[in-house]
Amino acid sequence: MALLEIKDLRAYYRTEVYGIHRSVRAVDGVSMELYPNEIYGVAGESSCGKTTLIKVMSGTIKPPLQIESGCVLYNFDGFQVDMANVDPDNLRQNVRWKEISYVMQGSMSVLNPVRKIMRTFEDIVGTHEGIPDRRRFVEETRDHVRKLGLPADVLDLYPHQLSGGMRQRVAIALATVFHPSLIIADEPTTALDVVVQRGVLQLLKDIQAESGNTVLLVTHDLAVHANVADRVGIMYAGRIVEEAPTQTIFHAPRHPYTQHLISSLPVIGDKTAKASLSGAPPNLANPPSGCRFHPRCPYAMDICLTQSPELLPVADRHRVACHLVTESAI
Repeated sequence: MALLEIKDLRAYYRTEVYGIHRSVRAVDGVSMELYPNEIYGVAGESSCGKTTLIKVMSGTIKPPLQIESGCVLYNFDGFQVDMANVDPDNLRQNVRWKEISYVMQGSMSVLNPVRKIMRTFEDIVGTHEGIPDRRRFVEETRDHVRKLGLPADVLDLYPHQLSGGMRQRVAIALATVFHPSLIIADEPTTALDVVVQRGVLQLLKDIQAESGNTVLLVTHDLAVHANVADRVGIMYAGRIVEEAPTQTIFHAPRHPYTQHLISSLPVIGDKTAKASLSGAPPNLANPPSGCRFHPRCPYAMDICLTQSPELLPVADRHRVACHLVTESAI
């Protein structure tokens, strides 16, 4: 059984200024599944809808963002939760941090700069489970951070006394304190040098391998997905245009947009110029008709201008939303 089933999800930003209504279709018809014990990567350029998707998945929906339609169903051990219709009290008491945790893009966004690290652990654990035995809580917290490669005395420091890599490890330690079913990692290696990136990514892999949970890794860095993810979904203009196992995405991409992303990656010893993609990402407040990639696609056909392609299987665990690919596959 899938841990998470998303069916035809549509989440828009709706605003009204001076009587003018505006809708930004940040997530517009996304369907996907996440399974236990896997790392699923979501890739795509900025403003393609990655962050909005994980906001819906984590239940952090605030106006002007709203779910228009669709299903976001979690199958946890013993109960189900639909994020499109979840009760806020149930979400806070039984789901957040216990079943779904969130590693944010910047560690300083998580850590209070005027509170020591231990106080942050106290806030999270105390809010969800209480701390009846403080001595036991301190011992268990110290053991937890040691397992993640951090010295125990890091708990007695303020965030500004830690390096960027250590702060990110602390953020991961906070996200895994309850051993959740799903860890959502939003650009966890942003602003870190490559050596520290490797350590942070290896930590995520080790945690996933030991606990058998699911990790949703969101980043525009395809090299990160190549080293960590089991499957990758490519997003463009609010939709998933291709989904496949990582090896397939990198060695046999089928969608023209995915092909461009892979061909743009630097290769050691290759001094040839990389071809740029013409045009710019579409305005999601007024997206183009048909396939949203057609204004930039070198293979666009007449049908692409009027009919939006469905995300259809073309091979085992490989789905593509492209008229050129799916028609030839049929």
